[in-house]
Amino acid sequence: MKILIIGSGGREHALGWKIKQSPLVSKIYFAPGNPGTKQIGKNVSIEVTNIQRLLKFAKGKKIDLTVVGPETPLVLGISDVFRKEKQKIFGPSRKASQIEGSKTFSKQLMRKYKIPTAEYFSFNNFSEANKYLQHAKYPQVIKADGLSLGKGVAICKNRKDAEKFLKQLMVDKIFGGSGEKIIIEECLYGQEISFMVITDGKDFLSFLPSQDHKRLNENNQGPNTGGMGAYTPVPFLDKKLIKQIEKEIIIPTIKAMAKEGCLYQGILYPGLILTKEGPKVLEYNCRFGDPETQPLMMSLESDLIEIILAQQKGNLKNKKLIFKKGFSIGVVLASAGYPEEYKKGDQIIGLGKVNDKDVQIFHAGTKEVDKKIITNGGRVLSITAKSITLDETIKKAYQYIGKKGVYFKGMQYRKDIGKNGLIFGDKYD
Repeated sequence: MKILIIGSGGREHALGWKIKQSPLVSKIYFAPGNPGTKQIGKNVSIEVTNIQRLLKFAKGKKIDLTVVGPETPLVLGISDVFRKEKQKIFGPSRKASQIEGSKTFSKQLMRKYKIPTAEYFSFNNFSEANKYLQHAKYPQVIKADGLSLGKGVAICKNRKDAEKFLKQLMVDKIFGGSGEKIIIEECLYGQEISFMVITDGKDFLSFLPSQDHKRLNENNQGPNTGGMGAYTPVPFLDKKLIKQIEKEIIIPTIKAMAKEGCLYQGILYPGLILTKEGPKVLEYNCRFGDPETQPLMMSLESDLIEIILAQQKGNLKNKKLIFKKGFSIGVVLASAGYPEEYKKGDQIIGLGKVNDKDVQIFHAGTKEVDKKIITNGGRVLSITAKSITLDETIKKAYQYIGKKGVYFKGMQYRKDIGKNGLIFGDKYD
């Protein structure tokens, strides 16, 4: 099989790394890819939003399956365009991708079908939203309605912070049209987890639960980012709680989308919070998470292509996801200044120092210039490790980070990825 993977980040590098292991696969193309994906396939210079060029390429190369990494082309309707031309593609339709593309759509869906989530109000007028903030009980959470690379959310501890963020979204338009409509919702408390499933619109298979680290600094301090690292599985999520999540959130969501005429086929990824009242949905995503995919692919034993092909045929009920024993962790190395304006062009040192099959370096914001790899994005690399206990896994990843391992000038990274899991135990049942 010839596979086309759309995207250029660490998620796409990890998907390609896993897909390459399938005996069914003969060739992988990445559009546009990065220096890391170049080592396992062929990069083609087509941007993820150029749907017609991607379609032309897929037809010309007789691609057997296209796998979409990022959310933007899905929300733009790439799956519909490909399927209309009889091209196999993995990812939900434009209509179904609204579950991530519009917070208002997803909140209305949850309210209508009684899927547990935070109480909320929706606004498309700045003065009305601002008026609501005058009498709100703090903290309040404000979210941009549209896509904003994971950064269009703020937990506002007081009215001053809330008014400032509201103005940035609706007046200053720091995320463009994504902030023209906003959600203001109650602040929920508890552990946050990522829960991804693959679904054919009827049946589904659950991946291991994982935990992302959204804030820039240790102890969940600092601004929100696209994710500074993740680990899987999550020690405090037992089989009983997983069954509860599947029963109260996953199954009702898949059924609700079908009833709304948005048959959901692809990766369904609700970001959850474990409150005292039970698991609740913070937001939905219509694709694999980044940075969660990197450790998830390290832990996955099953042939991912076999599973996707079963999903394409509506035959998931006869399949099972198998995972390796132990844990995986991915630590993101970010550029100086990230998540605000960040520096580019610094040489990355030490990429050849990693010689352990249980440690992989997944590229994200990198570029090759004169046979040197330099920084070219906010999140640059993910150092991803696998071992039996969580403590061992954490140590394995971090031993390759810094001047004795992988390093670049101004490098930022969190030193506590995965440590939250150690509080609850070092093993997973």
